[in-house]
Amino acid sequence: MSKLPKEHQFVDLSDYGRPIAKIIAKALKNTAFTPIHVTIAFIISGLIAIVFILEAHYWLAAFFLILKSILDAADGELARVKQKPSYTGRYLDSVADIILNAIIFISIWYVTNSSIWICTLAFLGLQLQGTLYNYYYTILRNKLDGDTTSRVFENKVPFALPGEKQQHVNILFRLYKILYSSFDKVIYALDPRAGYGTMFPKWFMSGISTFGLGFQLLLIAVMLVLGLKAFILSFFLVYTIMVVIFIAIRKFLL
Repeated sequence: MSKLPKEHQFVDLSDYGRPIAKIIAKALKNTAFTPIHVTIAFIISGLIAIVFILEAHYWLAAFFLILKSILDAADGELARVKQKPSYTGRYLDSVADIILNAIIFISIWYVTNSSIWICTLAFLGLQLQGTLYNYYYTILRNKLDGDTTSRVFENKVPFALPGEKQQHVNILFRLYKILYSSFDKVIYALDPRAGYGTMFPKWFMSGISTFGLGFQLLLIAVMLVLGLKAFILSFFLVYTIMVVIFIAIRKFLL
């Protein structure tokens, strides 16, 4: 099941792992494995990748970064095929992503001996990129009656869905707000009327998908195996300028 109606689906460059994720979800559909188990698996995969970065085993690090991306898609796919969406899974996924992103960048900073300020600014840029992608994508999904588990604005704790505990939702929601609210506020301040504009064309969404975490991890993996680890942090710092460019395109050309 896609997050968008078929006629509005676009080439999502960050979603290359979806075909394999669907196979994994189908294989686990009638088992005791839950989407939370798959989320835990992608956390483990991300941590293994970090260890291999620190040990300079970059091909193995690249493999586990890509595996993490695939499993990151598989947990949502499994929730859909089992028809068991949950806010616990939604927030755990996001909280795990931002923490892993921070540790990945710190590990790259450590092995390249680059400036901690470049590392910090690159991480903030990475998160702003991902926030813009999620902002536009969620608006699009809500407009088209697609998958609406994610909300454009996370302002209050949602009611737990069947099969999950409200206490878990409360805790993970608060963590989510602490980690993401500042990025959400920045993006909203830059483009507060995005939800009132025309429908985002497919080419625009494909371009924005380069901000998706899957594509970001792919870039990191490729740069690691090509011996370009010293340029990873600088690249994501400079690429953040595209946030302003995409917003300008949305405001003035669409």
